[in-house]
Amino acid sequence: MPTLTENENDPKLPRISRRTVLRGAGVTMALPFLESLHAFADTPPASAFPKRFGVLFMGNGINEDHWSATGQGADMVLSKTLEPLEPIKQKINYIDGLFIKEATGKGIHPAMTGGLLSGAHIQKGAVVKSGISIDQLIANHVGEETPQSSIVLACEAPLTGYHETNYSLAYSSHISWQTPDSPVPVELYPSLAFDSLFENRGSLRNQSILDRVRDRATALSTQISSTDKTKLDEYLSSVREVEKRVEAMRKTKDTAEDAAKGQNKPLFAMERPANGLPDDLRDHARLMCDIIAIAFQTDKTRVATLLQARDLSALYYPFLNVKDGHHGESHNNNSDGYERIARFHLSQLAYLATKLDSMPEGDGTVLDHSCLMFLSNMFIGRKHDNSKLPVVLAGGLSGTLKTGRTFDFYKAGDENRRMCSLYLSIMDRMGIKLEQFGDATERLKDL
Repeated sequence: MPTLTENENDPKLPRISRRTVLRGAGVTMALPFLESLHAFADTPPASAFPKRFGVLFMGNGINEDHWSATGQGADMVLSKTLEPLEPIKQKINYIDGLFIKEATGKGIHPAMTGGLLSGAHIQKGAVVKSGISIDQLIANHVGEETPQSSIVLACEAPLTGYHETNYSLAYSSHISWQTPDSPVPVELYPSLAFDSLFENRGSLRNQSILDRVRDRATALSTQISSTDKTKLDEYLSSVREVEKRVEAMRKTKDTAEDAAKGQNKPLFAMERPANGLPDDLRDHARLMCDIIAIAFQTDKTRVATLLQARDLSALYYPFLNVKDGHHGESHNNNSDGYERIARFHLSQLAYLATKLDSMPEGDGTVLDHSCLMFLSNMFIGRKHDNSKLPVVLAGGLSGTLKTGRTFDFYKAGDENRRMCSLYLSIMDRMGIKLEQFGDATERLKDL
């Protein structure tokens, strides 16, 4: 059963243990916070709930003609690409003008990406060297309190080999680094990410996890309030909806593995969709966002990274009526087609943020206790210009991050527009106090 412990940031505040789970044969289903199972007479304060941090990355920049925001709160005006965020604009922060000095002037693509979440100097040649990324620093700090320290997902397979600039393509394929010489492996397959979320294993892996915990869920529903019962029912229904979509992709992956063995090839060497990855990127991206949402809601992890489209991306978008691949289209990034690509990826932030905002938690929502960050490794793809980066935040980190604002640091001077200053500011709110991170020693002003 759940227990109370001291809050690490304020010993006077209780901290909620989220270890309520349903166990079945070969499966463990963590549950969302249910108030009637916790020893609170009143709704706990926002500071009692865990803070989460998530990153959504899209490589090769955006269409600069349609990327802007002005005004504050309900009066915020969003550009065409940012329109998907309109329903939650009072819970976002639009930040313009930030850059990473170490990523400028060193070459295109890998040099712009390898230190994106660390601000670290990266190394050319056969030996990769970057820096521990912000997501993994946070994971190291809060990960012991959750079953998984972080999840790192991707919708596109990593590249191998070297770029013409003599930087490893590992830099283009990974933004999450657990050590300076080791990026975190990405999980490409929704079925495997789903199985990890529920510790789904063994010979029953292909059977519904809900069927395996049904009796325990029924018993639990008799012990909780009517409000929590509704919350539990909605959660179980959402898991089942995701599970149904995963089942189809699991079968596709299994078939692909058999085909790869028949050709004596590793699965990653097969082209999409022969490699078992979803043929429709919309399905892939949504499932990965759904998995992150469940992980945050149940406190399975508090840190997630989603590589929607890597640097030098080869993804195609027939559903957007765009003929060229992502990287090729980015060389004409101010086209209508590339604007649709950028808006599609930004809409995944909107989808995930809206989903988290629909999950009640205390007197707020899971989004209110989170910070999601959308960014790219450059601004203008046709020029490979990363003198500033597109950044949007969603969520208020338990009231520590004011939202509904727009910022423009581009003319504030290089010392005052460092991405790593933003990272320091976020880590402060996650309970991590550092004197320096990357090239920054100061926090981002007015955040």
